[in-house]
Formats: sequence, C-alpha cells, structure tokens
Amino acid sequence: MRAVAKTANKPGNKKSFWQKCLQQKTLIFMSLPLVLLKILFAYVPLLGWVMAFQNYKPAKSFFDQDWAGLAKFEFLFKDAVFLRDIRNTLAMSLINLVLGFVTAILLALLLNEIKNVVFKRTIQTISYMPHFLSWVIVAGIVQNVLSTDSGIVNDILLRIGAIDSSINFLGEPKYFWGIVGASNVWKEVGWNTIIYLASMSAIDPSLYEAAEMDGAGRFNKILHVTLPAIKSTFIILLIMNIGNILNAGFEVQYLLGNGPIQDVSETIDIFVLKYGMQKNDYALGTAAGIFKSVISVILVFGANWISGKLGEDKLV
Repeated sequence: MRAVAKTANKPGNKKSFWQKCLQQKTLIFMSLPLVLLKILFAYVPLLGWVMAFQNYKPAKSFFDQDWAGLAKFEFLFKDAVFLRDIRNTLAMSLINLVLGFVTAILLALLLNEIKNVVFKRTIQTISYMPHFLSWVIVAGIVQNVLSTDSGIVNDILLRIGAIDSSINFLGEPKYFWGIVGASNVWKEVGWNTIIYLASMSAIDPSLYEAAEMDGAGRFNKILHVTLPAIKSTFIILLIMNIGNILNAGFEVQYLLGNGPIQDVSETIDIFVLKYGMQKNDYALGTAAGIFKSVISVILVFGANWISGKLGEDKLV
C-alpha cells in the first residue's frame, strides 16, 4: 500500500500543462475566437498609446512624428478643464457606485422574500428590461419626464403644491449628478440584482430553519443569514467596480449635458472626445485615456490587495 501511495504521489505522475491542454482541447478551440477578438480589439490598439508621447499629426506617417515626451501629460494636470472633469467623473462614479450597490441588494432581498414564483419572475423581468435599452432611448425618456412643459415630475410637484412653477431640472447644475445617478439605477438595478439573487439561491435552507428555531424573525434571518452569505459576492463586485471608478459614463452625460450645466456634466471620456476628435489633438486625447486606464488598473490591484489584507475574498 505504501509503495502504491508513493508511486501515486511522484511528480512524474502529475499531468503536465500540455497534457491538460490536450485533454481540454475542445474548450480551448471554442474559446479561441473570443481570445483572438479580445487581442484584436483590446490589445492591438494599445500600440496607439505612442501618440501620447508625440505631437501627432495625421498627415505624417507614424514614424515621422515629432516626439513630445511627457509634455501632453504635463498639460493635462495643469489644465483646469481636465481637473474639473476628473472631479465630475469621480463624483458621478461614487454616486453610481453607492446607489447601484444599495438598490441592487435591497431589491434582491425583497425579491428573495417573495414566495409566489410567478409574481417574483414578473417583477424581476420588469426590473431588468431597461438594461437592454440604449442610453439614447433612456436619455429621451429622462428629458420627457423632467420636461418643464409636460414632464410628469413637474406636473406632480405642481399638483401637490410642492412648487409654484416648473423647475428646469436639466438646466440647473445642482440637479445633474442626482439625475445621472437615478437614471443609472433605473436602467441597471434589475440587471445587477441577478447576481445577488443567484448568490442567495445557493444558501443552505437549513440555515434559515435553524435561525427560525432560535426565534429569529424575517428581518433577523436577512441580517444574520442572507447578508453574511452574500458578503463574498459583494466584495468581489466592489473590487471590480472600484476599478471602473473613472468610468462614470459617456452617453448619458453627453446626451443630457448642455451649456448651462457643462461645468458638472463633462467627464474624462467627453474630454477625450472633445480634444481627440473635435480639436484634432489626438495626442492629448490619448494621454487622457492612458491616465484613466493606468489609474483603473492601480485601483483594481489596490482594492484587491487591501481586501486580502483584511482577510476578505480576492479576485486572485
């Protein structure tokens, strides 16, 4: 028996990397087109980052450009417009992050308590249908709802006497971040809830039974059984979303933004569009994009490291 055990534990009996690849060749062939697409559209374009270190002119060939070193990056951090756009991006990202997590978890908890399967499926379907709408449609809906002439929000506020005249919500800077946050919640809350519901469905029912035998009510079962069970899911999603903290969005800000609220509506992505496409300063737009990407990578690794140090779940 000892000889058999020693033979089984010899390193030579372990499957090599290539043997495992050969064994799973079907899965590898199936995933190969996706990997190639990812390389083609996500990694090959990174060669264009060289433009950030050049005074790039489209009329010249790629190798005949004048090198600018770090001049474009120095300009960015001295430019008041770019610093303002960083502030706007961070503010809207944090609002979306907090509202997105809170509303998704609350909706998932409420749906998890519904015992009627048909009613539960109906509510879930209705809640995640807006996810499939484009931001062009969502922006149009928001503009109609908040219109000063026939918008339902102004109409309700006037009828209950909360205001004396219609409010131009899309023309006042103080309302814009809240409007963006509410729009994101309405569009994505149902879709974000799916992950938490899947995590809740994996909870052992005996835990609820044990809690009920100990006298726990519905609220205490949520507090002491459901929430601790989905903590790992929450941590992983939080780490991934922290990496997107500089991706506050582009479409909704671009579509709903206008002159009077430009100081609070522009994000880094709009800055890149403005300088890269409208002002033909491709190098500056590329530098801004590089800044956003590098900070996102640092935030992901930083959040992942902190999570590990605190003894929580990590991405890797």
